This record gives sequence, structure tokens and C-alpha cells, in this order.
Amino acid sequence: MKYRFVCTPTPGYDDNKPTNMGRKSFDARCSFSGGKPNRCVIFPGNVSVVAEALERRNKNWIVRTKIASDLIVQVGDSIFHLHKLPVVSKSEYLNKLVFERSNGERGSNSPKIHLDNLPGGTETFELVVKFCYGWKVDVTATNIAALYSAAHFLEMSDDLEQGNLISKTEAFLSFVMFSSWKDTFQILKSCESVTSWAKEFHILKRCSEAIAWRACINQKVFDLDDFDANNKQELKPEGIVDSSWWFEDVSALRIDHFIEVIESIKQKGMKSELVGLCIAKWTAKWLSQISFGLNNITPKHLNRQLRRVTTESLIKILPEEENSVSCNFLLHLLKLGLLMKINGELLKKLERRIASMLEQCCVADLLVKNHGENETVYDVDTVIRVVERYVSSVLRDPAPRIFVVGRLVDGYLTLLARDKHLKANSFQLLAQALPKTARHCDDNLYQAMDIYLKGHPNLTEEERTSVCKAMEYHKLSQEARQHMMKNDRLPVRLRTQLILVEQVNMTRSMTGAGSTFRRTKAQAIIKVSQGLEKGWMRSQNEIKMMKNEVETMNMQLNQLNMCKIELQKQVKSWH
Repeated sequence: MKYRFVCTPTPGYDDNKPTNMGRKSFDARCSFSGGKPNRCVIFPGNVSVVAEALERRNKNWIVRTKIASDLIVQVGDSIFHLHKLPVVSKSEYLNKLVFERSNGERGSNSPKIHLDNLPGGTETFELVVKFCYGWKVDVTATNIAALYSAAHFLEMSDDLEQGNLISKTEAFLSFVMFSSWKDTFQILKSCESVTSWAKEFHILKRCSEAIAWRACINQKVFDLDDFDANNKQELKPEGIVDSSWWFEDVSALRIDHFIEVIESIKQKGMKSELVGLCIAKWTAKWLSQISFGLNNITPKHLNRQLRRVTTESLIKILPEEENSVSCNFLLHLLKLGLLMKINGELLKKLERRIASMLEQCCVADLLVKNHGENETVYDVDTVIRVVERYVSSVLRDPAPRIFVVGRLVDGYLTLLARDKHLKANSFQLLAQALPKTARHCDDNLYQAMDIYLKGHPNLTEEERTSVCKAMEYHKLSQEARQHMMKNDRLPVRLRTQLILVEQVNMTRSMTGAGSTFRRTKAQAIIKVSQGLEKGWMRSQNEIKMMKNEVETMNMQLNQLNMCKIELQKQVKSWH
């Protein structure tokens, strides 16, 4: 009597669904509904030893037969009392060990064999024993990886007996991978306990390729096999399935399995944008499990070493195509890389990639949240690194769109300015990260500075000066200058200089002086600067008097302009 496979059908099975997926078929039926998983049962055939039962007594497993046991196999801390004939007739590996032990232990009728590194351990060996003695063996997606690995480890090939365990598990493994999406992921999940064996016997690679094949298949002809019979999803017109339908399942994989699947999907020609989105989804899901406190590790098994390796692996598998991943996601990855102190070359590569995207970014793309109680709402230091990297690349190869980045940084500063935890030094570093040529006009920068000064009233005079350091007065509009004249939040020295410069400008406009004006202006500024250093002009009354003078001169200038217009009209009427 030959062994045969029967996959137990479950409610909702569709007889019209094809079972031949391009692999060798066998006597099987599998369910595609949301009910029970696929299950394979090996029925007994002719065996050399008729066994009544497999009994467990504490850590001892005893095959109850009319013949005394003549073989002891220890797996971990469990001991199996077996018979040589049914075991060695199906396992070449055990056959060799029995022969060696029999020759080495003369006088012993029951050689003892240790299998400490058997894939799957005791549970899997129990299934192997049942197979050898001809009992039914239930094979499912949860145990096939371990059983398949154990069959190879024990060398249970068809060379010893037709329909041996390797060929049986191979048939079921192939069938499940190419017939059930969910069970393929279940197989991958079960591989976590036998990872090294799953890699050696190519289970991981085959599952990854099966997932990639289904994810990349033409969406118009793709037939979802895992609909719940009682809760079917509605397909889009013409049977088109959402191109990101596979994200949720793939993002639940462990990092090493996830990398295998992503590499296979990339080789199958999946769009780089979809690959990038899937990596971002996996990372977001993974990051949600981690606390970023200095001494916190959540959950405990995600230690620092694992997190560093995981971060490096994610950076390495990113698609190279432009715009395949968002700038915001890359900034999150860079922040994580800095926190984990990953490889320096990988950090530089990531910084360069983000810097090359700045000219197409908006302010929202730069927002990366912090999680500490005393930290800024958004991570400023990471953005500073990227902007500095951008500037270094622009200096080597001048970019005409640097003004776009200037507006981007000013908008980012304006958004952050109200954050009570934002230090003056951080504001200054970001404002000065760009060269002065990156801004046509400093109005946006002045607005950000003013909001920051208003939201941080307790700054020292030195801190207020550092905040305003990047701004250039001559790049401000007339409206911004007028606002600055009345802005008591500005540092005293800056306000005094601005009022004096404005006063000199008014004088120039009224007198029309040329070179004399430039000399007078320069001398006045030097005089005021020297005076401030000696403690002069520090009183608010003196500043107020200077502001009043400027306003008076401004009124006089307006009156002169009106008189000029009237005179021009009279001259025209005379002609």
C-alpha cells in the first residue's frame, strides 16, 4: 500500500479553482477560504514493525510493540525508545550512526544516539517517529518548515524508500507556497525557530519568491485566494486590486525574512515607489515598538545591537531610484541611524540622498518628531546636518535652486519658533547653515526671528543677538524695516544700529548726498558700534529719541516729495 497525501478540505472550498500551480501535483485538495488552514495527512502503508502506540512517560517516549526496543535516540532532554529496522530503513543519517555505534559498542544491543541539533527538536522528531512506524502524520503550514528541514537533516530520501519523508514534505511545501498566500506567511513565521536550516534548505528563498510572484503578478488578472467566504472584499472595476494590498502581510515579517521578501520583489520588477512605501510601512510598524529614551529598551529583546543592524539593513535595501522613498521617511531613518550610531559611510550616503531632495521638499517633509519630555517637538539637529550637507554639495556644484531651500529653511524656522524647548543656539545654527546668498529677501527670516523672540521672553541679551545674527538689514523690505524700528524685542545694539542706519538713509534722501553720504554713514555706524562697546546709548530713552528723530525725518521727507510733485505739475502747466 503506497503513501498518499490528503489535504483536508474546509468549508468554502471552490472546486473550480486550479490546484496545479506549475509544480508536480499530487492527490490533494486545499482550502482558499478564511476557515481552517491547509492540512496534509500521511496515511500508513506497509511497515516492518507493527506498533500499537507511542507513549510518553515524563521525558521518555516508548513505542509499544510486541518486540523489545533495540535503539535509543535522545533529542534534547527527551529519550525515544525505538526499533532499528523501521528507523534505519528510512533515514540514511541514522543508519550511519547506528552502524558506527554498533561497531563501537560491542556487547550492547541498544545503541544510544544523540541528536542535539535536530531541526524542530522533540516535537518534530515525534512526527518523524510516527512516519517511520506508519502512523498518520498531520502536516500543516506551522510545522512543515521544521519537518522538511528534519527530513533533509536525517537524509530521508527516496533512495532508501519510494515516497520517503523528503519527497512527501517537498510536495506539500511546494503546493502550499503556490496555492495559499496566508499559509506561505505562516511557513515563514514557523521558520523563525529553525532559521539556519530554513536558509540552508532554501525554504526562506522559496517562500520569498512565491510572495514576490504573487505581489508582482498583473493586477487585472490576479485572483485573490484568501477571501473570507462570509466577508469578501469588493474588487475595483475590472477586477483591479489595490497595488499595495500586500503591504500589511509583508510588514509583519521579521527583519531578516522581510529583507528576503523585499529583495525577491525587487528582482521581480516591482515598482520602486511601492517597494519604498512597503519599507516605510515596515519601519513605522517597527519603530512603534521602540522607546527612544536613553536607557529604555522596549521590548527587551530588541537590544541595541539588533536595532543598529536592523537600521543598517533597512538603509541597504532602499531602492536606488529617485523619489522612490519620501524625504520625511529618510529623515526618520537618519535620526534612528544617528541614535543607533550606525556605520559612518551609510550615514553619509543617507545624508547625501536627503540633501539631494531638499529642493523638491515642503516644510511638512522636514518634520520628524522627538519623544523626550524636555526635547523640542521636532528634531532640529538632524535637519541641520542635512542642510549643511546640502550646502557642501552646492559649493562644489552651484545649484540655481538654492533660493528654494532658503525659503524652505525659513518656513521650517517659522514653524519651530514657538517651541519653548528650542534653544537659541539651535535656531542660530539652522538660520546660518545656509550661505547669505541663499536668500533674496530676509523678510521670512525676520518673521521667524520675531516669533522666536516673542515666544522666548526670558532670553539674555547675548542669546537675542545670536538669534538675529543671520539676518541682513539691507535685504529687508521697507515694511519689515518699519516693523523693526518699533520692535522692542530685538537686542538693544541691533535696534540702535538699525535706527542710526535708517536715520542716515533719510538724510541721504533729503540731501541727495553721494560719496559724502557713504562716508558719513560708515563713520556713524563705526561711532555707534564703538559707543555701544563702551556702554553708551544703552538707555531706552536715547533709543526712543533716535526713533522719534527718524519718524520726524520721514515725515519731512514725505512733505518734500509732495512739494516736488506740486512743482513738477506747475512746470508742466507753464509749458
